[in-house]
Amino acid sequence: MSLKRILVTNGKGGCGKTSLASNIASYYASQGLNVRLFDHDTQGSSLAWINRRSENLPRIEGVDVSKNSDCRMTRSWQLRVPPETDVAVLDTPAGGDISEIISLFQINDTVLIPVLPSPIDIHATAHFIKVLLTTGKVRNRMIRIGVVANRVRKNTIMYHSLERFLFSLNIPFISSLRDTQLYARAFELGIGVQEINSPRSKIDKEQWAPIIRWIDTPIINKPAEIRTLFSQNEK
Repeated sequence: MSLKRILVTNGKGGCGKTSLASNIASYYASQGLNVRLFDHDTQGSSLAWINRRSENLPRIEGVDVSKNSDCRMTRSWQLRVPPETDVAVLDTPAGGDISEIISLFQINDTVLIPVLPSPIDIHATAHFIKVLLTTGKVRNRMIRIGVVANRVRKNTIMYHSLERFLFSLNIPFISSLRDTQLYARAFELGIGVQEINSPRSKIDKEQWAPIIRWIDTPIINKPAEIRTLFSQNEK
């Protein structure tokens, strides 16, 4: 299979990028694929999660690119992904400069943006998405962007506000992940929710199903359709 590159990003820190990135990595590793998880965050949370994984679990190779402040060198790390890699997951810097994040993008990348149900997060994410969609590099490289609502409690006023915001975007609103301690417990054990064999994780696996389907769907957008998407967001 060709290399699948998945970037988990948002200009706003604390939105759950590492949680999404680690769960994506664990899912594909559990499918027998060769997975590398690139940690661009100086906090090293993704690498800490990998270090907690049992040797009996499918192996995930961690790559620390956080100590390199030179964007050109950071890009060279991405180009040196070993040829046997099936899936590369990039956990981008928390609160990183948007231009630095965009410098990581390559042709046909899949980009996931987690957003929390709070006014501050909604405002910051709206600005971040607008910048992405008006950037020539994103236009020209056929990069696919989707949004995931993270740590949500449905039937709350704030969640309904977040939902209205996400449905107003001209990009896919893929799924909502509930606010549960199961993710914290999984992180402590170095596993993903897909690797938890418990009835408690049933609803979480169901919430992850549309995310995995979306990632696995081939990019079929034509350039004209992409231009239409961007023009709508520039109005």
